[in-house]
Amino acid sequence: MENKIIKQISLFAENKPGKLSNIAHKLKDAGINIRAFTIAEAGDFGIVRMVVDNPDSAHSILHNSGFTVSETSVLGIEMEDVPGGLARIAEVLGEQNINIDYAYAFVTKTEKALLIVRVNDIKGALKVLTGANIKLIDMKDIEEYLI
Repeated sequence: MENKIIKQISLFAENKPGKLSNIAHKLKDAGINIRAFTIAEAGDFGIVRMVVDNPDSAHSILHNSGFTVSETSVLGIEMEDVPGGLARIAEVLGEQNINIDYAYAFVTKTEKALLIVRVNDIKGALKVLTGANIKLIDMKDIEEYLI
């Protein structure tokens, strides 16, 4: 089950025009593909969180470019793209006192939604989600959903 843990890149960037372009171009120039991302505004800075196809290289490139970068372990979860899809996942985790710290999602060409979550107990979440027959995904799965 440990292979279902996804490395997410998080970085702080000034909240001003051109910063996201700079980040995206650095990854583009290195041939790194962004598969999912979100930006949270935090005053003068933004927190950019992303799942990329080569997180180790992305971390190195962004760090060497002067960004404050970290890697975080997150889970990828397949959910039905119907009303209640998220409710089921939140309920399963909540019943076991596992908190969702943050999440972001996208719909795929397969009529499924993929949810990226950071939880306070990743090993516990792996166990309870698997036990509830909720499909966990890894980077290979993400690639298959999108291609």
